Amino acid sequence: MIPTHYIFVTGGVTSSLGKGIISSSLAVLLKARGYSVAIQKLDPYINIDPGTLNPYEHGECYVTEDGAETDLDLGHYERFTNVFTSQANNVTTGRVYKTVIEKERHGDYLGSTVQVIPHITDEIKRRIEILGKTNEYDFVITEIGGTVGDIESLPFVESIRQMKWELGNRAVVIHLTYIPYLSAAGELKTKPTQHSVKAMLQQGVQPDIIVCRTEHPITESIRSKISLFCNITKDCVIESIDASTIYQVPLNMRSEKLDVQVLRKLNVQPKQEADLSQWEDFVYRLNNPKQEVKIALVGKYVELHDAYKSISEAFIHAGAVLQCKVKIKWIKAEDLEKTENNAFPDDIQGILVAPGFGQRGIEGKILAVKYAREHNIPFFGICLGMQCAVIEFARNVLNLNGANSVEMDKNTPYPVIDIMEEQKKITNMGGTMRLGSYPCDVKKGTKLFEAYHLERINERHRHRYEFNDAFETQFSDGGMIFSGINPSSDLVEAIEIPNHKYFVGVQFHPEYKSTVENPHPLFVSFVKAALSVSD
Repeated sequence: MIPTHYIFVTGGVTSSLGKGIISSSLAVLLKARGYSVAIQKLDPYINIDPGTLNPYEHGECYVTEDGAETDLDLGHYERFTNVFTSQANNVTTGRVYKTVIEKERHGDYLGSTVQVIPHITDEIKRRIEILGKTNEYDFVITEIGGTVGDIESLPFVESIRQMKWELGNRAVVIHLTYIPYLSAAGELKTKPTQHSVKAMLQQGVQPDIIVCRTEHPITESIRSKISLFCNITKDCVIESIDASTIYQVPLNMRSEKLDVQVLRKLNVQPKQEADLSQWEDFVYRLNNPKQEVKIALVGKYVELHDAYKSISEAFIHAGAVLQCKVKIKWIKAEDLEKTENNAFPDDIQGILVAPGFGQRGIEGKILAVKYAREHNIPFFGICLGMQCAVIEFARNVLNLNGANSVEMDKNTPYPVIDIMEEQKKITNMGGTMRLGSYPCDVKKGTKLFEAYHLERINERHRHRYEFNDAFETQFSDGGMIFSGINPSSDLVEAIEIPNHKYFVGVQFHPEYKSTVENPHPLFVSFVKAALSVSD
């Protein structure tokens, strides 16, 4: 066991370069060498967590096993490494300041003037180090959100400066930057990278490795120029060229020897060569599909695909298992409400109704469920998608006119979806839903059991409303079965219509647990059912 080493990943020039993918790819390489690795995200916004952020601004809110509402990059961390994250893996400026202010109110600082340095930076450092101290990881990779030069990021960069000084050769900084290509000049330009590094130097941090995001291969002369002007050796200038899939990036980083340079900078002798045979097989199957399947994803935010990032990635994992390309047809729920006959394209082989909150688009989702049920098209509903399936069944099979969720209609005569008992007295929005992993007993002889082959599973939740068990007998008599039940609360976790080709709804979020190493069985079974439509 080596002492914990810390790797910091910063970004420059522009946002959305893929710091999370680079961090995850490095973790894959180190893990393949036999090391234990954790990744965490430090976000500079003042929100306590992403749970109350608009998906249009921040994409999906990812949920961990222990119920943390986190940045979507933690989904990448788990999908790549197959290692669960937790509350400690996502820290925001809001959370840091909240902790410091609470300490001040409790008198912990004994009347001292509370300042950014040392109090805020000490709290940031404490949160960075907590993973290494409590779990004894070999490496903790810390991704700093935002871009160097942003005023919000200054305390984080200062914390890195202090930690590099304190830890010596147990800390290394990787700076991800952008090398633009000017088509008129026919040249790649390094000046933005030089300025970005100078901005870091002004804050007292010298990057050890520079990863260059680029659309064209960087030449030796480009490497030499970056090396000269940014004070690093040429072999620490790493090319990260655009890839057809994010899952190619770990292989590209292996070719560029990113992990080798990190270990060299940290004076750590490699345990073994990185064995990426399983990863290579996954990428091969992904890039060489033998068939194609078209799935309609019906949601509220479909114009922003990041709002459903975990779902789209789970489809990629399932497609690789079945060696097929899953083509997602993004359908805005509101548009279905305006379409005559609410018809889907003729070539759609499966319909997934996505999770969400609020009234907007709800009737479109219910119409999508109705279309899937009546046309015997494989259907998969997740969280609100399952609740929409319950509402549709109540209205159109059980003839409970006006059936609805009390979230949408507090005065519905048939509240088939009701607020959970423990949620009724909650007034605060952030972090107060039913969150994290809960057990579910699976009924044998169901599609759920066929997928898992387990009588008890654990899945992650993020909701306030549930199936109203006062209607259980009516639904059972009408032909819907409850294939998954929480063993302690009797909460309905999954519903099915057995005389349908494939009709499954789940209250939990299976997409959160799908990884490269373990594609989620429900997505695999759904895609397999959709493939059978064209057989």
